[in-house]
Amino acid sequence: MYQANHSNMSEAIKQAVSFQLHVPLRLLCGLLLLTCNTVMWTMFSKALCHCSSSARATVTTTASNFISSAIVGRLIFGETHSGLWWIGISLTLCGLLVLHAATPHTKAEKKDK
Repeated sequence: MYQANHSNMSEAIKQAVSFQLHVPLRLLCGLLLLTCNTVMWTMFSKALCHCSSSARATVTTTASNFISSAIVGRLIFGETHSGLWWIGISLTLCGLLVLHAATPHTKAEKKDK
């Protein structure tokens, strides 16, 4: 009888601790989500101001989001991606290179370099 009561108490304690950790962790994840989105939109807005084409800024931001998501997913969650995903991101990066190489530079950009 002692073991049954002791077991029930330890389960209740585990559930209480789990609930107490669950709420702050969810809040932390929400805060990280908002922070990352704020940084992304800030960088995207700055890229739009400095690029001659909105397509150039959009493709660059999208490619960097894919790559950073893959790296963070691998480091934190141990995620792996299929070969088809890597082929897709490679094609995206090749298109990004073509887009950046084909974009004419203005005189102001040449002076900065």
